[in-house]
Amino acid sequence: MKLVLHGYFRSGTSYRTRLALNWKGVEYQYVGVNLVDGEQHSDAYKAKNPQGLVPALEVDGQVLTQSVAILEWIEETFPERPLLPTDPIERARVRAFAAAIGCDIHPLQNLRILKKARELSGDDAEAGPAWARHWISLGFEALEKLADGRNGFIFGDGPTLAEVYLLPQMFNARRFGVDLTPYPRLVAADEAARALPEFERAAPENQPDAI
Repeated sequence: MKLVLHGYFRSGTSYRTRLALNWKGVEYQYVGVNLVDGEQHSDAYKAKNPQGLVPALEVDGQVLTQSVAILEWIEETFPERPLLPTDPIERARVRAFAAAIGCDIHPLQNLRILKKARELSGDDAEAGPAWARHWISLGFEALEKLADGRNGFIFGDGPTLAEVYLLPQMFNARRFGVDLTPYPRLVAADEAARALPEFERAAPENQPDAI
């Protein structure tokens, strides 16, 4: 099986996909798509992903889009080192934590939304980061209460899909200057997960397209 991951080093959705693939020990080729330069809007890329978003994962020539669907495919195709617990209730809790980020926090502070926030503010350079800080902080208040904080991880003794979603969001939180002091459980889980070699290799600064 040949996998080609099209993504951007700083994209949260690309980051979470790299985390899952690395954790499962799945080999893949990485192709950078520069979102700042608008490469996602090129005809060549939109032939792969008509939405013009990252990531896109080629699987033996077929293209999967949307990180949620890609992560489900990874979990189903490579069941070793599962990212979801076996207990249905625990699985639901992990999925809810991930969805709180993937549905309610991350979409509000991706590149195209921040650009629009700046445009609507009259080109105030601080409008985008301030918008991002507001929604990240609001979301983190709830996530801190949802996290169990057992053994440093959010749920259980090791990483789950919760960490796969959390790490990119923590990266963005630091990038936008969010005060993380009120969220010790999230900080601990982020540190515990980032210490894992598989997760460390997925970090934005370790990607070939990092600038």
